[in-house]
Amino acid sequence: MTDSHAPSRSSDASTRARAFAVHLLTASGAALALLALLEAVREHWSMMFVWLGLALFVDGIDGPIARRFNVADVLPDWSGDTLDLVIDFLTYVFVPAYAIMASKLLLPVAAPLIGVAIVISGALYFADRRMKTDDNHFRGFPALWNAAAFYLQLLKPSPVLGTIVLAVFVGLTFVPFHTLHPLRTLRWRPLTLALIGIWAVLTIFTVVVDFNVPTLVKIALCGIAGYVLFSDLVVQTYTRIRP
Repeated sequence: MTDSHAPSRSSDASTRARAFAVHLLTASGAALALLALLEAVREHWSMMFVWLGLALFVDGIDGPIARRFNVADVLPDWSGDTLDLVIDFLTYVFVPAYAIMASKLLLPVAAPLIGVAIVISGALYFADRRMKTDDNHFRGFPALWNAAAFYLQLLKPSPVLGTIVLAVFVGLTFVPFHTLHPLRTLRWRPLTLALIGIWAVLTIFTVVVDFNVPTLVKIALCGIAGYVLFSDLVVQTYTRIRP
């Protein structure tokens, strides 16, 4: 007699294995964070951003894949959201905080304080249930400390200016202005996606040439960052003061 349930059991096992593979993809971000940290300890900044860039790529694709394979229902005992937050804290906050603190681009007495402030404010931000708005914006500065570390290496401001700017961004974590989600915010989405594409190309180029880029590239990268962070604030302010 044949086992009529064998195909069903095999199918269920295959489905669970495929779903767990998606969790493994997400968890690989922790390995990428560790490799990035090792490069930061060696002060190999460009290589550090290669690993952080790969982690950013994984973070961008694992969510759609998880939804495609219905991972939350197939493996209800494993929280993809919690796993994602753990990895994001490592790659967006913890490793970049170390890189910023060890960059020698801040005031020496302030660098450890900035590093501590980044990890504490980042932890609180990730725990804030209001961090995302209903219209797919982030509330406050969205703990993009990997980007802050990148721009610190790109611009290499004076230690005083760099310290002040980073301290301001720590404070902006708790200010309720809205920041664009680069992929999900609907307002001006085609423009946003085009700019993010340009930003990605310029960022890869910058890392490949070890940050030795023309001034025009720096201006373009800063302009795109300003658009992502503050364009909604400008729109809302204009809307309020418009007669």
